[in-house]
Parts: sequence; C-alpha cells; structure tokens
Amino acid sequence: YAPNACSLAPHIALNDAGAEYEAVKVDTAHGEQRSAAYLAINPKARVPSLVTDRGTLTEVPVLLGYIARTFPKAELAPMDGFDFFQMQSFNTYLASTIHITFAHIFRPERYADSDAAKADMRSKAPNSLIEQFQLVEERLSDGREWVHGDKYTVSDPYLYVFARWFGRDGVGSIAPLPRIAAHRARMQKRDAVLRTLEQEGLAPV
Repeated sequence: YAPNACSLAPHIALNDAGAEYEAVKVDTAHGEQRSAAYLAINPKARVPSLVTDRGTLTEVPVLLGYIARTFPKAELAPMDGFDFFQMQSFNTYLASTIHITFAHIFRPERYADSDAAKADMRSKAPNSLIEQFQLVEERLSDGREWVHGDKYTVSDPYLYVFARWFGRDGVGSIAPLPRIAAHRARMQKRDAVLRTLEQEGLAPV
C-alpha cells in the first residue's frame, strides 16, 4: 500500500474482515514502486498488491471482491450472484472513470507532454469529476446509508477513498456533493476505517 492511495480501500476491507495480514508500505513518493524488488511482485509498478498463498492479485475491484469472498462471515458483499456483479460494476466505474479523472489532475504527465496541455487537463478535470460523481450522488438520494442500500459492502471504503481526495490541490470542494460528503462522515465513525487511517498515518478529513 501507499498512504492515502487507492490501496486504502482494500486495507480498510481487510480490517473490516478481521483478516490477519502484513501491511507493507511502498514509498511511491521516492519511486519504490519502480524498484526491482517491487516489480517482481507487481510489474505494473502500482499499488495495491495482495500476495496470497495462490499468487499475487492486483487492481482494487479485484482485491475488494477477493476479500469479500474470502471472508464471507464479514458480509462485505451481497450473497446473490447478480447483486455481487452489480457491486463490481459500481467498483469498476470508480476505477475506470472516477480514478482516471483524478489522475488527470495528479498525474497529467501520463497523458500529455506540453505544459499547456497539462494545464488544460488540470483545469477541466474538476468539473468532469463533479459530473461523474453525480451518478453516485443520485444513487444516495433515496436516503440509503451505504452505496448498495442498508448493508455496508466493500464499495463503501472504495467510494470513501475518492471522497477523501476532495480538497487536495486542484480538485476543489466536495460541497456540490452533500450526500457523498455525508457518506464520508459516516465512514469515519467506523472502527475499521479509523484503525486503517491510524496504520497509514492519516487523519480523518
């Protein structure tokens, strides 16, 4: 994991599940994810990576699904097969759309070389984020407590990760998304979330 990266979501899920695990910090600020030792674990040079007795898994939606299925007593995912894949659909939207838009703010060099192009991306991305998050905001408009209704699932810590990123340089305020802000506040009352934040050296937002 790297503190406050998307790896925070499966880290929270492991604590939700009561799993026994070793948390290994990767110093992405100094490029440790590109070291030979880490590339041997995950050649994508990204966090998170989950090393299991059957091999290494990567990509947050996969890790969240794996944790939920490996620890069924924690009830972190729907038991019904179709509902499970609806959950995975939501998680994949966060990964493939929301996270990528944040990357246009935090890592514009992945997508452009010129300073002008990078500035254009940084300028446009916050409005795009609000548009993309509206789907989630509308989902919460029926008064549900958690992403998929009354039952907490691994989608909730994943949404929490991105709700935390509002307020970072260039992102803007979460104020246009009051239901997501309220969800973020509920998450920060959960023991597993507070424990994980402490482990990663983070504070509630």
